[in-house]
This record gives sequence, structure tokens and C-alpha cells, in this order.
Amino acid sequence: MGQTVKNDPNYYKKIIIALFLGWVVIWIYRTILTPIYPQIQESLGNISDTQVGLVASFYFFAYTGMQIPSGILVDKFGQKRVLIPAFIIFAVAAFIIGTSSTITQVYVGALLAGLSTGSYYGAAFSLSAKHMPKDKKSFSNAIINSGSALGMVIGLIGSSVLVGSLNIKWNYMLIMAAILILAVTFVFVLIIKQDKKSDTEASEDKKTTQDEDSQGANLFSPRQLVVYFVYFATCYGYYMIVTWLPSFLVAEKGFEQGSVGYVAALVAIAAVPGALIFSKYIDKNAHMRLRLIFLLLIGAAVTIGLTVFSPNPAVLYIALILYGLFGKLAIDPVLITYVSDSVASNRVAKALGFFNFFGMSSSVVAPTLTGYIGDITGSKVLAFYIAAILLAVAAILFFLVVMLRENKAAPKSLANE
Repeated sequence: MGQTVKNDPNYYKKIIIALFLGWVVIWIYRTILTPIYPQIQESLGNISDTQVGLVASFYFFAYTGMQIPSGILVDKFGQKRVLIPAFIIFAVAAFIIGTSSTITQVYVGALLAGLSTGSYYGAAFSLSAKHMPKDKKSFSNAIINSGSALGMVIGLIGSSVLVGSLNIKWNYMLIMAAILILAVTFVFVLIIKQDKKSDTEASEDKKTTQDEDSQGANLFSPRQLVVYFVYFATCYGYYMIVTWLPSFLVAEKGFEQGSVGYVAALVAIAAVPGALIFSKYIDKNAHMRLRLIFLLLIGAAVTIGLTVFSPNPAVLYIALILYGLFGKLAIDPVLITYVSDSVASNRVAKALGFFNFFGMSSSVVAPTLTGYIGDITGSKVLAFYIAAILLAVAAILFFLVVMLRENKAAPKSLANE
């Protein structure tokens, strides 16, 4: 580790700030378009719901595809040398979309944005894992993850108000996003140090890789596959809501265009205390981890169903707040901790790479499938019920395959299967 890092006891706090800001700008980009789909569709020639849904799917396809390669890049070149070029490309991608006159150009920008931000998870997680104090890891990761909630709030409310209410051109939102991305890139340059591996560390890494290759099959044990599916279902519901909730509220719940950003942002606002509370609880009560994951899955399934079923705005607000508390951002730190503790120490990064790959693959399917259902049926209600059913199935499988087996014989790790 570099000398500067060793002599700076506050370095881990600076990392938290930098990675928090990274998630903020990523999620501003991810949500900035969703409240203004009608304006985008009109300006690009009245394109269909399926076509506009493909914008998010192109992004998440590239993002998901980069999960495993990005881990290789980080191992070879280090976090800083991956993050900075990636975020420069991310800014260029936002600018491309902001200057688009055709849906094809938007797709190109979305692909570039997905490829660039696809490098973030591996780099950010490995950086926090390396420098966070042992007794603060879960809580620190929850703080870092809460950057996504703040970014979601800014993206949803900002575009909803500026475009929906003040009639500012939607393209300008992406130019603003590009400027913010460049600002965060500068923060990375200032804060993150390039660690240098010693010959001993490099030799250990090589041995670890050989061990992982020989034991790789264990990453696809029944228990691991269920955990992957749990994360798939968790992400499916979340990215469907992030992509299509504003449009659903306007078209099927009678909300005004200028207000949907505020309503959809309830999910993100409620998610922050949920994530912090549950991560702090798990740090002190690790034995309750499996039960908590199961209960959060059930809670997320019920509240997504209630969002569709809600007979009035008050019930809808309650459902969205509860989904924020029980949904992806609350489950994330608990699941990540479980996966990290359930595999041998020399396989944590690889296990989490597969974990995030399978989870994020749902973000490729959810936006386009939801748009397709809307085009075919004239309503997105069925899509919301599919998300709720996936979470319910995930909860059942988690109970049967993971909880019951660990209750019968508490294994030390998934590697022992």
C-alpha cells in the first residue's frame, strides 16, 4: 500500500465520500430520463414504449456484461486506473445522449454509459473492502450505497420539475449530468490513491487465482444459485420501478407529470434509513441474517403488489415508503455480507462478481419486458405483479434451500458443500 495511504488514518472516510459521490452521479443518470419519457418519445418521433424501454435495457446489458471483465481490469491495473478513464467515457456518453436527435444515437450513448459504469461496482467494492475498518464494513457500505438513493432523488425530482413543470428541453438534463460526472471524476483524481502491490502480494494473488479456478464449481452450488436468484428478483422489482413507475403513475394512477418525480423519489428517501438501520443491526446480530433476508423479501413482494392495488394516493404513498424500507437498498448490504461470509476468503471477490452479474441481468430484462407488456395490454399492471411474484418465489426458495439447510447443519461456508 502506498505511503500516503498508510499515514492517513482518515483515508477510509475519504473513500466513503468519493464512492458515495460515484453512486450519486450514476443514479442521476439512471433516473433522469424516466419521469420525462413522454417528452423524449415525442421529440424522437413518437417512438413506442418498447423502444424507449430499450434505452434502459441497452445500458444495463452493457453494465451487466462488464461485471466480470471489470474485476479482471481492476486486479491488473488497480482501482484508480480503471475508475478515471471509465468516468471520462461515462461523461462522453451522457453528452452523446444529450445531443441526440434519433433513438439510435440514444442507444449508442446508453451502451457507452453501461460499459463505463459497469466498471464501478468491482472497483468500488474492492476499494472499500481493502480500506474499511473491520467493525465498520457493513455500515460503511450502506453509507456508500445510499449515494444511489440521493442520486435517484435528484434525477427523478430534477427532471420532473425542470422538464415536466418548467418546460426545459430534456436534452439539457443530460448535459448537466455530464458536467456532474466530470466533477466526480476530478474528486477521484484527488482522493483515490493508486496502491502498489509488492512481489509477495502479487505471488499470493496468483496462487489465489489458481485456487479459485480449481474450486470454481462451488460458486454454482444449489445454495449459491438460490442466492443469485434472490438478487435477480430483488433487482428486477427495483429496476422496473426505477424505469417505469413515473410513467405508470401518470398513465394509470392519474398523477400530474410535474409531481411524479416527487412520488417516485419516496422509494429512495425511505431506502436510506432502511439500509443504515438493517446494516447496523446485522453488524451486531449476524445470527439473524437469514431470517432478516427472508422477511425483507416478503415485505418487498407485498409492497410492490400494494403499489398496483392501492385504491387511493394515501395507500400508494405508504406502499412506496414501505418498499423503500424493505426493498433492494435494504436487502443489498445484508446479502453482500452473507455472500462474503459464506465463501472462503480467497473466493469473495469472484463470488460477489457472479452475484452482481446475475442480479444485474434482471435490469436488462425488466425495462423492455415492462414496456412490451404496456404496448400489448395497454397497462403495466401485469408487469408489477410479475415483479411481486418473483420476489415471493425467491423468498420461498431461500427458505427451503438456504434457511432450512443451515438450521439442520450450520455449515461454515458455501465452499463446504
